[in-house]
Amino acid sequence: MRRIKTGRLTAGVAGLLAMSLFTAACGGGGDEADSGPKAPNGDKKEITIGWVSGWDDNLVTTFLWKKVLEDKGYTVKLQNVEAAPLYQGMAKGDIDLYLNAWLPVTHADYWKRYKNDLEDLGSSYGNAKLTIAVPDYVKDVKSLDDLKGKGGEFNGEIVGIEPGAGLTRVTETAMIPQYGLKGEYKLTKSSTPAMLTELKKAIKAKKPVVVTLWRPHWAYKTFPVRDLTDPKGAMGAAEQVRMLGKEDFSKDYPGLAAWMKKFKMSDKQLSDLMDVVINDYGQGKEAQGVNAWMKENPDYVKQLTS
Repeated sequence: MRRIKTGRLTAGVAGLLAMSLFTAACGGGGDEADSGPKAPNGDKKEITIGWVSGWDDNLVTTFLWKKVLEDKGYTVKLQNVEAAPLYQGMAKGDIDLYLNAWLPVTHADYWKRYKNDLEDLGSSYGNAKLTIAVPDYVKDVKSLDDLKGKGGEFNGEIVGIEPGAGLTRVTETAMIPQYGLKGEYKLTKSSTPAMLTELKKAIKAKKPVVVTLWRPHWAYKTFPVRDLTDPKGAMGAAEQVRMLGKEDFSKDYPGLAAWMKKFKMSDKQLSDLMDVVINDYGQGKEAQGVNAWMKENPDYVKQLTS
Protein backbone atom coordinates (compact mmCIF):
# COMPACT_ATOMS: atom_id res chain seq x y z
CA MET A 1 0.00 0.00 0.00
CA ARG A 2 1.13 3.53 -0.65
CA ARG A 3 2.34 5.73 2.17
CA ILE A 4 -0.41 6.63 4.61
CA LYS A 5 -1.52 10.13 5.42
CA THR A 6 -4.44 11.07 7.63
CA GLY A 7 -5.95 14.36 8.72
CA ARG A 8 -5.46 15.98 5.32
CA LEU A 9 -7.74 18.95 5.75
CA THR A 10 -6.54 20.99 8.68
CA ALA A 11 -8.47 24.10 9.55
CA GLY A 12 -5.64 26.28 8.28
CA VAL A 13 -5.38 24.58 4.92
CA ALA A 14 -9.15 24.46 4.51
CA GLY A 15 -9.27 28.17 5.25
CA LEU A 16 -6.60 28.90 2.67
CA LEU A 17 -8.42 26.82 0.10
CA ALA A 18 -11.67 28.60 0.91
CA MET A 19 -10.08 31.96 0.11
CA SER A 20 -8.06 30.84 -2.92
CA LEU A 21 -8.99 31.94 -6.41
CA PHE A 22 -7.86 29.45 -8.97
CA THR A 23 -7.42 31.05 -12.39
CA ALA A 24 -6.99 29.57 -15.84
CA ALA A 25 -5.96 30.77 -19.28
CA CYS A 26 -8.57 32.88 -21.02
CA GLY A 27 -10.98 31.16 -23.42
CA GLY A 28 -13.20 32.49 -26.22
CA GLY A 29 -14.98 35.80 -25.83
CA GLY A 30 -18.62 36.74 -25.38
CA ASP A 31 -21.02 39.59 -24.70
CA GLU A 32 -19.53 41.01 -21.51
CA ALA A 33 -22.15 43.75 -21.22
CA ASP A 34 -24.89 41.10 -21.17
CA SER A 35 -23.69 38.19 -19.03
CA GLY A 36 -19.94 38.46 -18.73
CA PRO A 37 -17.14 36.53 -20.48
CA LYS A 38 -18.03 33.18 -22.03
CA ALA A 39 -16.27 29.83 -22.07
CA PRO A 40 -15.71 28.31 -25.53
CA ASN A 41 -18.98 26.34 -25.34
CA GLY A 42 -21.14 29.41 -24.52
CA ASP A 43 -21.20 28.93 -20.73
CA LYS A 44 -20.36 31.74 -18.37
CA LYS A 45 -16.60 31.61 -18.09
CA GLU A 46 -16.32 32.07 -14.33
CA ILE A 47 -17.71 29.44 -11.96
CA THR A 48 -17.60 28.88 -8.20
CA ILE A 49 -17.65 25.29 -6.98
CA GLY A 50 -18.36 24.62 -3.31
CA TRP A 51 -16.99 21.71 -1.33
CA VAL A 52 -17.01 20.48 2.27
CA SER A 53 -13.87 19.59 4.25
CA GLY A 54 -13.46 16.00 5.35
CA TRP A 55 -15.50 14.36 2.60
CA ASP A 56 -12.58 13.15 0.52
CA ASP A 57 -14.75 11.82 -2.30
CA ASN A 58 -16.04 15.40 -2.55
CA LEU A 59 -12.50 16.80 -2.47
CA VAL A 60 -11.16 14.64 -5.30
CA THR A 61 -14.11 15.07 -7.66
CA THR A 62 -14.04 18.84 -7.05
CA PHE A 63 -10.34 19.07 -7.89
CA LEU A 64 -10.88 16.76 -10.87
CA TRP A 65 -13.52 19.07 -12.36
CA LYS A 66 -11.49 22.15 -11.50
CA LYS A 67 -8.67 20.86 -13.70
CA VAL A 68 -11.03 19.66 -16.45
CA LEU A 69 -12.79 23.02 -16.61
CA GLU A 70 -9.60 25.07 -16.48
CA ASP A 71 -8.30 23.05 -19.42
CA LYS A 72 -11.48 24.08 -21.24
CA GLY A 73 -10.95 27.78 -20.60
CA TYR A 74 -13.06 28.37 -17.48
CA THR A 75 -11.93 30.43 -14.50
CA VAL A 76 -12.67 28.28 -11.45
CA LYS A 77 -12.97 29.39 -7.85
CA LEU A 78 -13.20 26.75 -5.13
CA GLN A 79 -15.20 27.72 -2.04
CA ASN A 80 -14.52 25.53 1.01
CA VAL A 81 -17.34 25.82 3.57
CA GLU A 82 -19.42 23.64 5.87
CA ALA A 83 -22.57 21.99 4.54
CA ALA A 84 -25.10 24.50 5.89
CA PRO A 85 -23.49 27.66 4.47
CA LEU A 86 -22.75 25.79 1.24
CA TYR A 87 -26.43 25.10 0.63
CA GLN A 88 -27.29 28.64 1.69
CA GLY A 89 -24.69 29.98 -0.73
CA MET A 90 -26.12 27.96 -3.60
CA ALA A 91 -29.65 29.08 -2.79
CA LYS A 92 -28.49 32.71 -2.88
CA GLY A 93 -26.54 32.18 -6.11
CA ASP A 94 -23.13 32.83 -4.53
CA ILE A 95 -22.00 29.25 -5.21
CA ASP A 96 -22.74 27.81 -8.63
CA LEU A 97 -22.10 24.08 -8.24
CA TYR A 98 -21.78 21.33 -5.62
CA LEU A 99 -20.71 17.83 -6.64
CA ASN A 100 -21.43 15.79 -3.51
CA ALA A 101 -25.02 15.98 -2.30
CA TRP A 102 -25.88 12.68 -0.57
CA LEU A 103 -29.56 11.94 -1.05
CA PRO A 104 -32.14 10.95 0.03
CA VAL A 105 -30.87 10.58 3.64
CA THR A 106 -27.65 12.36 4.56
CA HIS A 107 -28.47 15.81 3.17
CA ALA A 108 -32.24 15.43 3.47
CA ASP A 109 -32.66 18.44 5.77
CA TYR A 110 -30.74 20.76 3.44
CA TRP A 111 -32.53 19.48 0.35
CA LYS A 112 -35.95 19.90 1.92
CA ARG A 113 -35.15 23.47 2.89
CA TYR A 114 -33.44 24.70 -0.27
CA LYS A 115 -34.62 22.45 -3.13
CA ASN A 116 -36.86 25.13 -4.65
CA ASP A 117 -33.77 27.31 -5.17
CA LEU A 118 -31.52 24.58 -6.56
CA GLU A 119 -31.20 22.56 -9.75
CA ASP A 120 -30.61 18.79 -9.63
CA LEU A 121 -28.02 17.90 -12.29
CA GLY A 122 -28.09 14.12 -11.84
CA SER A 123 -26.18 11.40 -9.99
CA SER A 124 -22.49 10.56 -10.42
CA TYR A 125 -22.42 7.59 -8.04
CA GLY A 126 -25.19 5.33 -6.76
CA ASN A 127 -23.74 3.23 -3.95
CA ALA A 128 -22.87 5.75 -1.23
CA LYS A 129 -23.37 4.43 2.30
CA LEU A 130 -23.16 5.76 5.85
CA THR A 131 -21.44 3.23 8.09
CA ILE A 132 -20.19 2.43 11.58
CA ALA A 133 -16.87 0.61 11.51
CA VAL A 134 -14.40 -1.19 13.78
CA PRO A 135 -10.93 -2.66 13.19
CA ASP A 136 -10.83 -6.25 11.95
CA TYR A 137 -9.18 -7.43 15.17
CA VAL A 138 -12.32 -6.54 17.18
CA LYS A 139 -13.69 -10.06 16.78
CA ASP A 140 -16.64 -9.96 19.16
CA VAL A 141 -18.47 -7.05 17.48
CA LYS A 142 -19.82 -7.73 14.01
CA SER A 143 -23.21 -6.03 14.17
CA LEU A 144 -24.52 -2.79 15.61
CA ASP A 145 -26.57 -5.04 17.91
CA ASP A 146 -23.27 -6.33 19.34
CA LEU A 147 -22.29 -2.89 20.66
CA LYS A 148 -24.91 -3.06 23.42
CA GLY A 149 -23.36 -4.07 26.72
CA LYS A 150 -19.81 -3.56 25.46
CA GLY A 151 -19.48 0.16 26.11
CA GLY A 152 -16.61 -0.41 28.53
CA GLU A 153 -14.60 -2.07 25.79
CA PHE A 154 -14.78 1.13 23.75
CA ASN A 155 -14.59 3.59 26.66
CA GLY A 156 -18.22 4.44 26.02
CA GLU A 157 -17.29 6.34 22.88
CA ILE A 158 -18.20 6.34 19.22
CA VAL A 159 -15.67 8.53 17.44
CA GLY A 160 -17.53 10.84 15.08
CA ILE A 161 -16.88 13.70 12.68
CA GLU A 162 -18.20 17.25 12.27
CA PRO A 163 -21.27 18.26 14.32
CA GLY A 164 -23.10 19.53 11.24
CA ALA A 165 -22.55 16.41 9.13
CA GLY A 166 -25.50 14.29 8.04
CA LEU A 167 -23.59 11.23 9.25
CA THR A 168 -23.47 12.76 12.72
CA ARG A 169 -27.21 13.45 12.70
CA VAL A 170 -28.11 9.93 11.54
CA THR A 171 -25.79 8.30 14.07
CA GLU A 172 -27.08 10.39 16.97
CA THR A 173 -30.79 10.51 16.19
CA ALA A 174 -31.34 7.13 14.54
CA MET A 175 -28.61 4.55 15.15
CA ILE A 176 -27.88 5.17 18.85
CA PRO A 177 -31.52 5.18 20.01
CA GLN A 178 -32.65 2.34 17.73
CA TYR A 179 -29.93 0.03 19.03
CA GLY A 180 -30.46 1.02 22.67
CA LEU A 181 -27.03 2.59 23.05
CA LYS A 182 -28.13 5.88 24.61
CA GLY A 183 -26.44 6.39 27.97
CA GLU A 184 -23.87 3.68 27.27
CA TYR A 185 -22.10 5.43 24.39
CA LYS A 186 -21.34 9.05 23.66
CA LEU A 187 -20.84 10.24 20.08
CA THR A 188 -17.68 12.35 19.98
CA LYS A 189 -18.00 15.23 17.52
CA SER A 190 -14.89 16.89 16.19
CA SER A 191 -13.74 16.60 12.57
CA THR A 192 -13.08 13.98 9.95
CA PRO A 193 -9.27 14.37 10.21
CA ALA A 194 -9.53 13.97 14.02
CA MET A 195 -11.63 10.82 13.61
CA LEU A 196 -9.10 9.33 11.19
CA THR A 197 -6.25 10.21 13.53
CA GLU A 198 -7.99 8.39 16.41
CA LEU A 199 -8.63 5.40 14.16
CA LYS A 200 -4.99 5.26 13.11
CA LYS A 201 -3.76 5.57 16.72
CA ALA A 202 -6.08 2.83 17.94
CA ILE A 203 -5.06 0.45 15.15
CA LYS A 204 -1.37 1.08 15.78
CA ALA A 205 -1.91 0.17 19.45
CA LYS A 206 -4.34 -2.68 18.60
CA LYS A 207 -7.00 -1.12 20.81
CA PRO A 208 -10.77 -1.37 20.25
CA VAL A 209 -12.35 1.64 18.60
CA VAL A 210 -15.65 2.31 16.85
CA VAL A 211 -15.95 5.15 14.34
CA THR A 212 -18.47 6.75 12.03
CA LEU A 213 -17.41 6.24 8.43
CA TRP A 214 -18.86 6.07 4.93
CA ARG A 215 -18.38 4.44 1.56
CA PRO A 216 -16.67 5.30 -0.69
CA HIS A 217 -13.63 6.20 1.44
CA TRP A 218 -9.92 5.58 1.05
CA ALA A 219 -9.71 4.39 4.70
CA TYR A 220 -11.06 0.99 3.66
CA LYS A 221 -7.95 0.43 1.52
CA THR A 222 -5.55 1.93 4.03
CA PHE A 223 -6.73 0.48 7.35
CA PRO A 224 -7.89 -3.01 8.41
CA VAL A 225 -11.47 -1.95 9.17
CA ARG A 226 -14.88 -3.45 8.50
CA ASP A 227 -18.44 -2.18 8.67
CA LEU A 228 -20.81 -3.38 11.36
CA THR A 229 -23.96 -4.87 9.90
CA ASP A 230 -27.09 -2.81 10.41
CA PRO A 231 -30.07 -5.18 10.72
CA LYS A 232 -32.42 -2.35 11.73
CA GLY A 233 -31.41 -0.17 8.79
CA ALA A 234 -30.75 2.77 11.09
CA MET A 235 -27.93 4.18 8.96
CA GLY A 236 -30.11 4.19 5.86
CA ALA A 237 -29.91 2.39 2.54
CA ALA A 238 -27.42 3.09 -0.23
CA GLU A 239 -27.65 6.68 -1.42
CA GLN A 240 -26.91 8.60 -4.57
CA VAL A 241 -24.22 11.24 -4.83
CA ARG A 242 -26.00 13.98 -6.74
CA MET A 243 -24.70 17.15 -8.33
CA LEU A 244 -26.57 20.34 -7.52
CA GLY A 245 -26.44 23.75 -9.12
CA LYS A 246 -27.81 27.12 -8.20
CA GLU A 247 -31.21 28.06 -9.60
CA ASP A 248 -31.11 28.43 -13.40
CA PHE A 249 -27.72 26.71 -13.54
CA SER A 250 -28.52 25.17 -16.95
CA LYS A 251 -29.36 28.63 -18.31
CA ASP A 252 -25.97 30.04 -17.30
CA TYR A 253 -23.97 26.87 -17.95
CA PRO A 254 -25.80 24.80 -20.60
CA GLY A 255 -22.65 23.01 -21.73
CA LEU A 256 -21.48 22.15 -18.23
CA ALA A 257 -24.98 21.04 -17.23
CA ALA A 258 -24.90 18.52 -20.08
CA TRP A 259 -21.50 17.26 -18.93
CA MET A 260 -22.73 16.93 -15.36
CA LYS A 261 -25.78 14.92 -16.37
CA LYS A 262 -23.58 12.21 -17.88
CA PHE A 263 -20.77 12.31 -15.27
CA LYS A 264 -20.38 8.89 -13.62
CA MET A 265 -17.67 7.23 -11.54
CA SER A 266 -17.42 3.54 -10.72
CA ASP A 267 -16.33 2.20 -7.33
CA LYS A 268 -12.88 1.46 -8.73
CA GLN A 269 -12.45 4.82 -10.45
CA LEU A 270 -13.46 6.79 -7.37
CA SER A 271 -11.43 4.59 -5.01
CA ASP A 272 -8.32 4.85 -7.19
CA LEU A 273 -8.69 8.61 -7.55
CA MET A 274 -8.94 9.03 -3.77
CA ASP A 275 -6.00 6.71 -3.21
CA VAL A 276 -3.73 8.68 -5.55
CA VAL A 277 -4.79 12.14 -4.39
CA ILE A 278 -5.01 11.45 -0.64
CA ASN A 279 -2.35 8.81 -0.05
CA ASP A 280 0.19 9.40 -2.81
CA TYR A 281 0.15 13.20 -2.76
CA GLY A 282 -1.75 14.42 0.28
CA GLN A 283 -2.48 17.77 1.81
CA GLY A 284 -1.53 20.75 -0.28
CA LYS A 285 -0.82 18.63 -3.37
CA GLU A 286 -4.36 17.70 -4.35
CA ALA A 287 -4.01 19.31 -7.80
CA GLN A 288 -0.84 17.34 -8.51
CA GLY A 289 -2.55 14.14 -7.46
CA VAL A 290 -5.49 14.78 -9.76
CA ASN A 291 -3.14 15.58 -12.63
CA ALA A 292 -1.30 12.29 -12.09
CA TRP A 293 -4.56 10.31 -12.06
CA MET A 294 -5.80 12.08 -15.18
CA LYS A 295 -2.62 11.14 -17.05
CA GLU A 296 -3.22 7.51 -16.10
CA ASN A 297 -6.85 7.65 -17.29
CA PRO A 298 -6.86 9.74 -20.49
CA ASP A 299 -9.80 7.97 -22.13
CA TYR A 300 -12.04 8.53 -19.11
CA VAL A 301 -11.01 12.18 -18.84
CA LYS A 302 -11.64 12.78 -22.56
CA GLN A 303 -15.20 11.46 -22.41
CA LEU A 304 -16.10 13.78 -19.50
CA THR A 305 -16.50 16.67 -21.93
CA SER A 306 -17.17 14.86 -25.19
